[in-house]
Amino acid sequence: MHKLGRYKESDRMSDLINDNYRTLSVLSRFNIPLGFEDREIGEVCRMNGVDTATFLAVVNILVDEEESCDGKYDFSLEAMIGYLHSSHDYFLDFRLPSIRTELTEALRKSRDDISQVIIRFFDDYCAEVRRHMEYEEQNVFPYVRGLIAGRRASEYNIDIFRKKHDQVEAKLAELKNIIIKYYPGNSTNELNAVLFDIFSCEQDLASHNRVEDALFVPAIVELEKNG
Repeated sequence: MHKLGRYKESDRMSDLINDNYRTLSVLSRFNIPLGFEDREIGEVCRMNGVDTATFLAVVNILVDEEESCDGKYDFSLEAMIGYLHSSHDYFLDFRLPSIRTELTEALRKSRDDISQVIIRFFDDYCAEVRRHMEYEEQNVFPYVRGLIAGRRASEYNIDIFRKKHDQVEAKLAELKNIIIKYYPGNSTNELNAVLFDIFSCEQDLASHNRVEDALFVPAIVELEKNG
């Protein structure tokens, strides 16, 4: 059953996972392994060198769509950058390549035009996601680290990123609809399994954007004001 209200560092990590299995992705992106027995969230984070406030900020924003920071950004921006970087690696090096492999296998018996369109569409989408995430790695993260160190770049501010920050999961929804509406293949089990993973990835990307929009960007705006 989903817990009502914010998770605290005194809550058990196992309860968090059992209540909200999607937070497993948060564990992996903070490099927190399983096997924490009945330990509290705060203790597990400290054991693994993870900033507890940052972990809880991400968890609470993901498990409760009504959650907000209320202008309080007490988490570590450096730890948040680490989390976002790990998320980028997950999508670019694991999740999207895995879906492509499954998609290719599901479509391999069909050589019709729609199959080729689907693969090409997916490849274009992956390239778009890579451009989006590499922009953050090469421009946004160094800028924020400079702010943390007390250096202000006169030619850049986070509003530039905010204007560029398109919703990268939107095109994945288009791919999903192409398959649902127009692909007449017979590999039902394989294709349905791929569709399930596409739905899941779409939701995961939306959650990734929510962390950036609701936590990361507002905290940087506050840092710029006070810097």
